Amino acid sequence: MTFNDKADISSGKVSRRGRNGAIIGGAGGGGLLIVGLIILSQVLGVDLTGLAGNGADQGPADTLQQCETGADANADLDCRMKGASASLDDYWAAEASSIGVDYSPPADFVLFSDGVNTGCGTASSATGPFYCPADQVLYVDTSFFAELRDGYGSSGGPLAQMYVVAHEWGHHIQNLAGALAGSNDGDTGPGSATIRIELQADCFAGAWVGDAANTEDENGVTFLVAPTRAELDDALSAAAAVGDDRIQAQSGRVNPESWTHGSSAQRQKWFTAGYRGGAAACDTFSPTAAQL
Repeated sequence: MTFNDKADISSGKVSRRGRNGAIIGGAGGGGLLIVGLIILSQVLGVDLTGLAGNGADQGPADTLQQCETGADANADLDCRMKGASASLDDYWAAEASSIGVDYSPPADFVLFSDGVNTGCGTASSATGPFYCPADQVLYVDTSFFAELRDGYGSSGGPLAQMYVVAHEWGHHIQNLAGALAGSNDGDTGPGSATIRIELQADCFAGAWVGDAANTEDENGVTFLVAPTRAELDDALSAAAAVGDDRIQAQSGRVNPESWTHGSSAQRQKWFTAGYRGGAAACDTFSPTAAQL
């Protein structure tokens, strides 16, 4: 998906932090932190439970002041993330109330390399992109995008990258709505709250893509041009690449009862539902969505 060269992306809230392998200790002590990480792991489908330890200063963050225009976003990955942030914030500021959510933007969107401190513990590159409800921050090691292409088989491309960001932003919307807190039952597999949360985030990502060509900067210039069929296929390939069945098949054993994010087909289905129907089409908890 291509940015308009003259779009002003300076409103995007993104920072890049340097490498730091330490961890922020929870206010309630190590035991409570570990419990929190277990819950977070169940909801987000990433294993953060081995990450407890002591705090450390991460130093100053780079707020990407050099990223100012859509042309910058088209040319540079970090700037593309900032442009996506500006567009997503614009979209959800207008859309969230239609699904009963009182919107406020994430506290930050952090790009990192190797490892980073978060309100949920220390994340490493192995963690994958995730949203931390405790500090309301999105975290992405941008090396994941190369892994998505080379390791998971996505076709790659800018919209595949921005799909990942939009999915994590969707978790922020769920957090504001109280859906994340209400889904911590620990269940996995078909029909579980964990899978419904993830598929809804995919649907929210699709809803943004469907309207992204209408989101505007402060001067009324649209951030993005409408996606081409090839760009939509990029996003769909990313959704399929991180399906539980696709990932488990790499190890030779597919066990639907252990799924936490949904199959490739489900992830593509719900992304498409959002793309075609907007955020209102994303009620994965509705009885009519029982089959997902």
